[in-house]
Amino acid sequence: MAIYFRNIPVTEPFTFDSVGSHWVQESTSRPKGYPLYHYLQSEKGTGRIFIQGKKFFLHEGEGVLIAPFIRHSYAKETNEWHTLFATFTGTIESSISRLLGNRQYIFIEKEQGAQIEALISDVVKKYENPPLDVIALSSDCYRLLMYFADGVYTRSLMDDPLYQRYVAPAIQDIETNYPTELTVQELSRRVYVTPQYLSRLFQRFLGCSTYEYLTIYRINKAKELLLTNPRMEVQDIAQNVGFTDSSHFISIFRKMAGMTPLGFRKLN
Repeated sequence: MAIYFRNIPVTEPFTFDSVGSHWVQESTSRPKGYPLYHYLQSEKGTGRIFIQGKKFFLHEGEGVLIAPFIRHSYAKETNEWHTLFATFTGTIESSISRLLGNRQYIFIEKEQGAQIEALISDVVKKYENPPLDVIALSSDCYRLLMYFADGVYTRSLMDDPLYQRYVAPAIQDIETNYPTELTVQELSRRVYVTPQYLSRLFQRFLGCSTYEYLTIYRINKAKELLLTNPRMEVQDIAQNVGFTDSSHFISIFRKMAGMTPLGFRKLN
């Protein structure tokens, strides 16, 4: 079994927070999801996985990428279940969702799974033979993300008229104006629908409400600032990502990241 965790500061656009292979997989339950994009693939045996209450099986060579904070659990279906996995971070981690078409989860078939297994095996070897080349690891991470980005669903999502007319402009507005006192009411007003209808569309296409998407985006931006500006005060970071109350920001950050902003900075 081999598992490696990042132990250096995040300096590259994309990189691995953890990676491993030949892992004897234990039962895992995450009712609040995992805070990063998380990929899991069967190497030997079969596992069963529940994602937001839906049941799936991962046979040998098959994998699934799960977005942050998506409720899931998994356990072995056969006597033995060995897996490989990777989690993703980076200075522009918040862009991963857009890169992947904002999908909650993406399944990988055996053919692509074989290519991903070879790539992760190569990454593990790099960790086994330091010093690490952080630029090469970032390139490997981006190559792996591209396996998930190349999907028909992404293209069909972008072609959906409701997504294009209401959701896409709201996302662009969030990405541009998140540092301001932007609200769901303001977002919906700008696309000429009610807040309730816009949230239904976000839930339909992205699996979360408009408010949840805006909050997740702001917290991801806060993570970037915590890591790239180590001397920046928490209250200043809160204001820079659209929170007028630093106490509220700390509470939301703790709820979503499982730790305080300072705890996150120290850990990373």
